[in-house]
Amino acid sequence: MSAKAYRQRIRTVQLVPMTAYDSQGEVCPETQKKLIARLRAAGIRVFIPAAGSAEFDGLSHDEIVRVIAATREGAGNDAAVMAPVGRQVREAIRLGRDALRAGADSVLVMPLSHPYVSNVGARDYYRAILDGVDGPVLLYKKAEIPSDELLLELAEHPRLVGVKYAVNDVDAFRRIVQRDGDRIDWYCGTAERFAPFFMQAGARGYTSGAGNLCPRLTLAMHAALAAGNWTEAMRHLEWLQPIEEYRARAGSSYNITFLKYALRHVGLEFGPPRPPNRQLTDAERQEIDRLLPPILAAERAQGG
Repeated sequence: MSAKAYRQRIRTVQLVPMTAYDSQGEVCPETQKKLIARLRAAGIRVFIPAAGSAEFDGLSHDEIVRVIAATREGAGNDAAVMAPVGRQVREAIRLGRDALRAGADSVLVMPLSHPYVSNVGARDYYRAILDGVDGPVLLYKKAEIPSDELLLELAEHPRLVGVKYAVNDVDAFRRIVQRDGDRIDWYCGTAERFAPFFMQAGARGYTSGAGNLCPRLTLAMHAALAAGNWTEAMRHLEWLQPIEEYRARAGSSYNITFLKYALRHVGLEFGPPRPPNRQLTDAERQEIDRLLPPILAAERAQGG
């Protein structure tokens, strides 16, 4: 598939499915596939398994590959599956190659976690991955580095198809989209709360965690935004907003914890997240139990 065709394929909600663990805390492919099948039935066709909200930093190389394989099996051949890569550059390339063999179509280079970074060093890191992985590549911007100037420079690479832009500066985002001139695609990397504003500024889609619970609501929101129906999009956002606001508490430290527990409300036991992710208190679980029923009722009203 050409880079242009792949870009068309992923211009939608890009969902990060939670990572399933069994009672021993080990990756559970069978439960993973149940979630993916549920999301597929709702219309989700782009998956980023084992990425940031799915505990990328807490998973081993082999575990990530297993999750990728389970996602491909559950999603079917017509879905797009992006594999997260990162950490050491050689490890990133090796993981990318193994993930593509396991069923991924593309790779998403996760935010740099090294303690001493520069745009000069980041350029070498990204180019090594772009040259070393034989498939479409997306980059994830969540901090000052990589700079917008570096991203525009890297947009010349034939394997780079998009950027997940997770810095909430809509004006900077608008300017970089305009300067790029449609060489690559730009996506909102901060999910539903900010997606309407990024899409007004030129985003083609957005990543989602709330879609684990409400895939039809978020797909309806994206469709409304793509059609320019702001009022309809904001109506759907009102349902999704409480999920995103809860996940954003305490420096977004509930990001993963909330969703893994909340999946019980749709009949899936995913286990608690691994440390250093926070665990929920009894009071927090009860709060989530009160929060979700009307939202899930709205999801069912969409046909779920």
